[in-house]
Amino acid sequence: MENVDRKKVISLLNDIMKYELAGVVRYTHSALMVVGPYRESLITYFNEQSSESLLHAQSAGELLVSLGGHPSQDISIIDESNDHSITSLLQESLEHERKAVSLYKDLLNEVENKSIYLEEYAKEMIKNEEIHSLTVEKMLRDYE
Repeated sequence: MENVDRKKVISLLNDIMKYELAGVVRYTHSALMVVGPYRESLITYFNEQSSESLLHAQSAGELLVSLGGHPSQDISIIDESNDHSITSLLQESLEHERKAVSLYKDLLNEVENKSIYLEEYAKEMIKNEEIHSLTVEKMLRDYE
């Protein structure tokens, strides 16, 4: 990992960690706000997403500490429409997932061909976030 700009990677991982922690808050909020006939399944979905965001934040934090960094105690700003319809909650979720993909792609661009471990980590996370985006897109089809 001598070719890796540790300072830059630590900064990117801190950004990822803050964003994933914001996801914990976003998805917990969404689970609390959802109403209607699909409430139970959507609560389950949003709570699972919240738990997964926490795991992703912890994973990014572990990596950045391993590289000599100090994890931030901040979270990213959470944009909210204050429209708690199922469509809006899912649309906000989709936007969140797409932004997560872009953050992990930034990390990949920084570590590609420099660290197999960090490169594979970034690719796996991109894959996970892209799957989440596709899942939300499928869920939104029912509300078009």
